[in-house]
This record gives sequence, structure tokens and C-alpha cells, in this order.
Amino acid sequence: MRKVCVIGAGSSGIAACQVLAERGIPYDCYELGSEVGGNWRYLNDNGLSSAYRSLHINTSRQVMEYASYPMPPSSPDYPGHAHIARYFDAFVDHFELRASIAFRTEVVDVSPATSGRWTVTHRHRNTNRQAETTYDAVLVANGHHWKPRWPQPALPGTTDFAGTQTHAHDYRTPEPYTGRRVMVLGIGNSACDIAVETSRVAQRTILATRRGAHILPKYLFGTPTDHLTNSWLAKTPLALQDRGLQLLLRLSRGRLTDYGLPAPAHRVLAAHPTISDDLLSRLGHGDIVVKPAPQRLEAKRVLFEDGSAEDIDTIIYSTGYDISFPFLTTELIDPADNNLGLFHRVVAPGHPGLYFIGLIQPLGAIMPLAEAQAHWVADLLQDRCALPARQDMIAEVDAYRARLKRRYVASTRHTIQVDARAYLRELAKERRRGAVRARRRPPQ
Repeated sequence: MRKVCVIGAGSSGIAACQVLAERGIPYDCYELGSEVGGNWRYLNDNGLSSAYRSLHINTSRQVMEYASYPMPPSSPDYPGHAHIARYFDAFVDHFELRASIAFRTEVVDVSPATSGRWTVTHRHRNTNRQAETTYDAVLVANGHHWKPRWPQPALPGTTDFAGTQTHAHDYRTPEPYTGRRVMVLGIGNSACDIAVETSRVAQRTILATRRGAHILPKYLFGTPTDHLTNSWLAKTPLALQDRGLQLLLRLSRGRLTDYGLPAPAHRVLAAHPTISDDLLSRLGHGDIVVKPAPQRLEAKRVLFEDGSAEDIDTIIYSTGYDISFPFLTTELIDPADNNLGLFHRVVAPGHPGLYFIGLIQPLGAIMPLAEAQAHWVADLLQDRCALPARQDMIAEVDAYRARLKRRYVASTRHTIQVDARAYLRELAKERRRGAVRARRRPPQ
């Protein structure tokens, strides 16, 4: 019986553990922190969570929940981080997974061993005791929202700026920004949440953005917006979906330019959505001022591309995250520019037994997709499925990258983008193909 290592007990790692346990596949899970939940555990002692005090999910609970363990119907449509952390605790306890998770344990190295196996070096953070264990497969589920990406190259004058500069990853509460002049750089979900919050206590809040974005509300006509993924609109061609959603947004909130935001130069579904019920209201009240991209920093002010300038005390960079695997060499996996070459976003071609769970940016939620990925990996581990030849896997990766290039705005944010429903169909199709390959494979 093959034994497996799972790295991380966040939302994707515990999904993998549940599937492996259900299939009877022995495994060990290593978690850096003291509790499960990863990014959704506020003030997580793993030191990597980017959750802020007011954080709520941007996908509704019906879209986010695990297929194997739905959220209680009494749950709110958009639960906060504390509710989600309790849900993850209940999930782990329901399936009796906690005993298989080594908490406060860091994986420091994963290296190929003999006979296609993997040597995992792990260290307990309390005792600093280090050990090596050999596994038949490694499932990497360490997340991709923990290593802040700063502007590259840095803004001119960055070292001259006398105020404070921080990343959205380290934002927790708005109180430290009381009475200050704040600039938030970015137009994603975190940027908008932070701008809204700081605008309630700051002397002045600037939202600076290099390009426009479509701002989606959490509700359309009294229904969670992402429920449209199960509507008739989601079954139409992509161009029609885009036009239909654009019309609904125009009817519900009007033109974004009327709020001072730049008009997006891309279609609604050509970028990961920015979801906010509060941003447009704060803009309409004048509590947030929109500026174009900063051109240069000076000691106490920021100069923008339109020639204007603002006195600024604090800059919060909401510029995304870099994918990183500190325990893997770049010869195994090179995450440069977040552009990974994984077969169906899971399998590392040329490295049998190395799999990645939850390394996707979905239009939807990661949790049920990580669950589906884990079922496919379990099929591979139990020889119910077989992979195609390496060149065929690389061809699939190339085709995926070409699709991304045609559809999405060029950005490191969109290198692992998937549509949730389409991706589930993609995985199901590959599992069927893999089952056929496994049946045709000559006996060992």
C-alpha cells in the first residue's frame, strides 16, 4: 500500500486528507501552525495567514462548501473567517482526521528518492527536532496567498518615502490608520476591502489603480451573484455569458465611470472578479478618491500618472502574491512569474508522485475543486487511472496557457485561472480517460 505525504492543513490540505482517508490510503499531513484552516485562520500562528479581522468569503457558502460535508443551512450566505475556521474544524473532526496531522511541523525539503519515491525532511517548530520520512507520493497543498508580491521594479523614489509601506498581507484592522493619509495600490478584492475600511477612520484614502476593473456586488436582485453559475446564463457560450453579466451589472449599479473609476478595458469574464458591496457607496460619498497608477514617490507625497500629487503617510500595496515552494528546488518546479506547467493544474510532468492540490485561482471557490483534484490523485495512487505520456501532458499545459492568453488580461494573477464548473468537467473527463488507459496498460 502506497504511503502519501500531504503538505499543509489548510482548506485544500484537509480536503486531500479526507479523500485519502476515505479511500484507505495511508498518509501523514504536516502543518506549520497549531490549527487547521491555513489562510482562513485569523492570526494563525503559522505566521502566513493574510486574513484580516473583517474578512468574509466572496463566494457564497453553497459554492464554497465541500461536497462531502455541506455547511449547515443556517449558515449565512457569506460567512466570516471565524465561521469558516469553525467549519474546517468540524470537517476535520467529523472525518476524524486530526490524529493524522502533525501540527507545528515544517516541511523543509522534498527530494526524489530511489525507485520513484520521495524523501520528505520535516522539523518540529517547538523542539527543532528534524527527521526524514520516505513516501510514495507527495501532495503539495501549501497555498498561494502567503508570500506577498511587491511591485517589480519598485516604484521610483521608494527608498525616499518617509511614511510607512506595507503589504495587504499584513493588514489586520483599520485602527492603526486613524487620522492618516492612506494610499491603497490595487483594485482586487483585498484592495477594495482595505480601502473601504481605512476610509472610515483615515483622514484621506486614495485608491490607486493601473487599470479598471469590473466591480461585482455580492447580491444581484436579492440572490448571491455567484448563483448565476448554476443558472441558464452559465450554460450559454462565453461571449453571451459576458454580455449577459455586463447587462445585469449595468442595470444594477450603472457605469463605473460615474463613481470615478476608470472604465475597464476588458470584458467582465476576462479577469478575476472584484467583489464589493461597499466600494461604490464609499466612492459616491467621496470617502475614497480614485487615482491612476503612482509614477513616483517623494518623502511625504505621491505623484500620479495624471500629473496630480497627494500627501501620503501610508502606502498599502495590494499587489498580489507569488507562488512559492520553499521545500522544492527550482529544478523540480520553477514558480517564476507564477507560471507553472502542471497537467490539469495538478500533475508535475516528469516527476511521478508529485502532485499539487488547490493551486488554482477559480471563478468560484477552491474547496470543492481541491476535493475533486484529490479524488483524481487517489485514482492515480490506486492505479484506477493512468497518466498519458509526458509529451501529451506538456501539450495539455501549452493548450491551457494558450486559452488563458486568449481570454484573460495578461497578469501573474491569471496564470492559474480556472472556471469552477468547466474545471470540474475537465477533471471528470480526465479521470474517465485515465481509467481507460489503466485498463489498457499491460500487467506489471
